[in-house]
This record gives sequence, C-alpha cells and structure tokens, in this order.
Amino acid sequence: MTEPKVRALVAGNWKMNGLRAGIAEAEAVGRALNETPAGADVMICPPATLLGPMVAALGDSTVHVGGQDCHVNVSGAFTGDVSAEMLADAGATAVIVGHSERRSLHGELDRDVRAKAEAAHRAGLSAIVCVGETAGERAAALTQTVVSRQLAGSLPDGARAANTVVAYEPVWAIGTGLTPTVEDVAKVHAAIRKALVARFGAEGQGMRILYGGSVKPQNARELMAVPDVNGALVGGASLKAADFLGIIAAYQP
Repeated sequence: MTEPKVRALVAGNWKMNGLRAGIAEAEAVGRALNETPAGADVMICPPATLLGPMVAALGDSTVHVGGQDCHVNVSGAFTGDVSAEMLADAGATAVIVGHSERRSLHGELDRDVRAKAEAAHRAGLSAIVCVGETAGERAAALTQTVVSRQLAGSLPDGARAANTVVAYEPVWAIGTGLTPTVEDVAKVHAAIRKALVARFGAEGQGMRILYGGSVKPQNARELMAVPDVNGALVGGASLKAADFLGIIAAYQP
C-alpha cells in the first residue's frame, strides 16, 4: 500500500473489557511484532485496572499502552476518577478523550474534551481526540458541520503533531458492523486535514488522523489506504490478538 505521509498508529480501545487473563492477548501481539515489525506504531488502551500490569507485560515489546479517559485535575476528591498524571505514572504514553461513548453516556461537551486534552498534555501524554457524527446527524447531512464543530471546540491551542491525534469515529458505525464507504471516509478525513492545517499550519499537516468504526481485518487494508487516514482506532477487534494483528497487517512492510 502507499506509504502514509506520517507514521501511522493502530490503537486498540478495550473499553470496559478485560481481566488479567486477557493480558495474554496483548502479549501475543507484542511477540508477533517483535518477530515481524509493523510499519506503524501500535498501542493498546486497556481499562485502568490493567494498565500497570499490561505495561509490565509488554515491557520488551514495541507496543505502547494508553488510557481510555482522564480527569482534568491533577488530584483531588474525585472518587472513581483517574488523572492524566496517574496514567503517566502507571506507564501510559497516551489517553483517549472525547470518545462518543463519553460524550453520549456521560454528557461530555467539546469544552470538557478540550480540558481533558490539555490535562493529557500537562502530564506529558498524547491526547487521542475523538470526533464523529450520529446516525441522525448523518441523515440530516450534518457530518461536516458536526465534525468541524467538535474539532474547533475539542482541540486545545497547544495541540501539536507530537502530542495530539485525531480519531474520526462515525458514531453509527461503532460496534454495528457498518462502515462508511471509502469515498465517505476520504471526504471527512480530507476536511479534517484541511481544518487542522488552517488552524495549526505545518503541525496540522503532521497530525495523525485515525479512522474508527467497525474496523476489522477484512476491511483494514482498504480503509488504511485512504488518503489522510493515518491509522485506526479499533474497538472489539483489538481484544483478540489474531484480529488485531490482522488489522495491523495493513501496515506490514
């Protein structure tokens, strides 16, 4: 496939799945990539309970570990929350913020996502900032409007290619088995790139834009070949080593 302009990233979001026994799947990914290096960076974002153990288990591999969310504060009386500094202390190198499930189920607004991205940067983490439209917004031909609004409101002014990744995840495609057409993905990613360059200049040109939403081994190569698709944010398919490696294979040299 055509070499991407920036080094791609394939990140697996385990969501609220996984016990200690599941770390074996991550270890299998690490071993496979030690034997056959991928042409992309690889990351797994497990639930917070597994973050430390996974960092330890993957210590000899090239697989990075990230968090799934963070609080905006460094510390405090926020029962059940985890700060970006805590994630970094546990060995994370990045954190997902603004995932559609956080926006819809927890009522997070663009300004909340922006604050979390700023917290990630404060802690030395990369922020993987998610954007995407719902089925209703797509039906109303509002995809571009929604994504543009989310980008403007969710990305902090300090976003740079080295500390920020944008993940386009059409909400209607997450976990449904449905995917946009290659043409639809290309159109949205091109618009995202244009917005990033308009706001951040050369830094925007270098920011990675991931596609997420029912990515699987069968469609990964086609999706990853789309211009301005610099990798994938993978959900359920990242829980099993064979499936995740099948997606990573889209970037095998």
